[in-house]
Amino acid sequence: MLNFLPAPLLGILAFLLLVLNVFCWVPILMLFAVVRLILPFKAVRLAIDPILVAIAEAWISGNSGWMKLTQRTEWDVEGIAGLDPHNWYLVNSNHQTWADIFVLQHLFNRRIPLLKFFIKDQLKWVPVMGLAWWALDFPFMRRHSEDYLKQHPEMRGKDQAATRKACEKFALIPTSVMNFLEGTRFTPAKHQRQASPYRHLLKPKAGGIALALNAMGDRFQAILDVTIVYPDGAPNFWEFLCGRLRRVIVRVQILPVPAHLMKSDYANDAATREAFAVWVRQLWQDKDAQISVLLESTRR
Repeated sequence: MLNFLPAPLLGILAFLLLVLNVFCWVPILMLFAVVRLILPFKAVRLAIDPILVAIAEAWISGNSGWMKLTQRTEWDVEGIAGLDPHNWYLVNSNHQTWADIFVLQHLFNRRIPLLKFFIKDQLKWVPVMGLAWWALDFPFMRRHSEDYLKQHPEMRGKDQAATRKACEKFALIPTSVMNFLEGTRFTPAKHQRQASPYRHLLKPKAGGIALALNAMGDRFQAILDVTIVYPDGAPNFWEFLCGRLRRVIVRVQILPVPAHLMKSDYANDAATREAFAVWVRQLWQDKDAQISVLLESTRR
């Protein structure tokens, strides 16, 4: 435990360990990814993809290692027992900070298949990490607002085609598709600007989860609905590195895949989009109420 060190020094040390872990595993990852690129055959992919996943899981274990070394975190977690690392899951969570990703990876690593995130298209140019995300088949998506899609309805089809292409790869080996329904990190300013009807959440966006269900809903064993609460406030990335992840509450609910929405045409059917919106709003109302209860329990 190095948490006794001054926060700035701890932050620098944690950052160096994070970078060292990246440069330890990404070159190995790229070696196998290049083999898969040169030999684009299904048999090669079936042989290489599990190796890439194993490398990524080792990478995540390295992150968990430096987190344990630099953090003195109190974990309050329920709902992760009995999950199957050999099946497919659609994972949804609220989103407040970059630390969410480390929390999710730490808790789910090797308990379920590797989390695959939908990533903003412009992030593929991030040095080193862009290559790693490409090697791991993280789909790069151009995200359009609903107003833009109303003006350019042809883009709905392109988003759907890109998602289907990504999900074809996901269908080959067990995968967990990760989705943040809010589409961005929660901040009070965004909450006010949206006039969000939820106390602790931004308005949810159904598009990503709908496209994933449309593309491979019959593969998913269940939906894992994750609620993350930071009783002392969500740390920003630097605060997280400085060891200020004091307490984390995580609740995971296993939900059935909604069969009536699984194969419906979200891109072209307005009634389907409304049905998804109703389902997502109810999910978000329940999550908002759960966050209130969890926060209240920490104040007693």
